[in-house]
Amino acid sequence: MLVTTFNILVDYHQGFLQGLVVTFKLFFIIAFFGITIGGSLGWMSRRSEDIRNIVRCGAFFLSGIPILVFLMWMHYPFQAMLDIVVDPFYTACLTFTVVNIFSVADLVRKTLGDFPEQYRIAAKVCGLTNKQTIFKIELPLLFRQILPALIMLQVVMLHTTLFASLISVEEIFRVAQRINANIYKPVEIYTALGVFFLIICLPINGFAVYLKKKYTRNISER
Repeated sequence: MLVTTFNILVDYHQGFLQGLVVTFKLFFIIAFFGITIGGSLGWMSRRSEDIRNIVRCGAFFLSGIPILVFLMWMHYPFQAMLDIVVDPFYTACLTFTVVNIFSVADLVRKTLGDFPEQYRIAAKVCGLTNKQTIFKIELPLLFRQILPALIMLQVVMLHTTLFASLISVEEIFRVAQRINANIYKPVEIYTALGVFFLIICLPINGFAVYLKKKYTRNISER
């Protein structure tokens, strides 16, 4: 089976590479906007009750909807309601980015909520300004708390890109399906796909676990 799998990868390497490029392009868009916008929303929620409620409600609402159902709704009925047709790639980008934004924002919000107030009080006693407190105390501690969970969340979003194949986005899973339709070697083809994701994701998850063990501490007051 290993020989057959290798031969399939060699024979159809161009198709797999094209699918891989689309997968990574989709993922990087999702990760970039999810982290930047979601992180900003989460940070702003520390001072705004309205934004905090939006983040909390958005994350709670999206957690109750399967991502696949959300994607299908965005691709079919939503576009029909607006009488528009959007490229499936951009539909997938928008759908998964929205999910990632609220997931990241809620992660930041919860971490900020657990940040001990006595750290800020100690900074004031030591004569630090608000800016110095943020950049020298809050951000370093929060970054160490958030980073492992943030990395694992982005790995989940990478896995989620596979759903884009169901609305005809030519990412790697869609390519694997088309190749399987031609030669019908599902065991070998999907084994190769599984090995690919293991090679990519296991080291990243392992790095996140390492960071969590080495740097994450319980800094909450509770």
